[in-house]
Amino acid sequence: MENMIATARIAGMVKHSSVDGPGVRFTVFFQGCPHHCPGCHNPETWDPAGGEEISFEDLIQEINNTRYLDGITLSGGDPMMQPSAVIAAADAAHAKGLNVWCYSGWTFEEILEGKAGNTAIEALNHIDVLVDGPFRLELLSKECIYRGSSNQRLIDVPASLSAGKALEVMNI
Repeated sequence: MENMIATARIAGMVKHSSVDGPGVRFTVFFQGCPHHCPGCHNPETWDPAGGEEISFEDLIQEINNTRYLDGITLSGGDPMMQPSAVIAAADAAHAKGLNVWCYSGWTFEEILEGKAGNTAIEALNHIDVLVDGPFRLELLSKECIYRGSSNQRLIDVPASLSAGKALEVMNI
């Protein structure tokens, strides 16, 4: 039996970003998003059939070959549409000593309730910070660091999973 190579569908990557979380970050823009937020800055990522397919192996190699990183950021689209790819990228980043941020239009609570699918719940166990909630154009704020609208939160995922409730990051 031939081995199946797991793949992700992505819109692109930025190897050295300074706007998608603290420090220098490797950002992956996942393809596919069901939220279709008015005012979204990446509407080209909405179509789950768009973008390009990349193997987990190639994605991990790109992360591992990029120097001078503080962390990775999984953005989109909505990465929770591809939780297996989230897990693979996050595990590779953690093995390299990097932290993992993930943006999702679902809230932390909605993910735990299974609204993003059961594997997305598992993906939370591999993320350090979740920037949660849909972008709301009417709540657009330049005062929100690493977020587009004031309803979005920076969730400390490990602490939140331990506490059984969403806890926001205290220090950035």
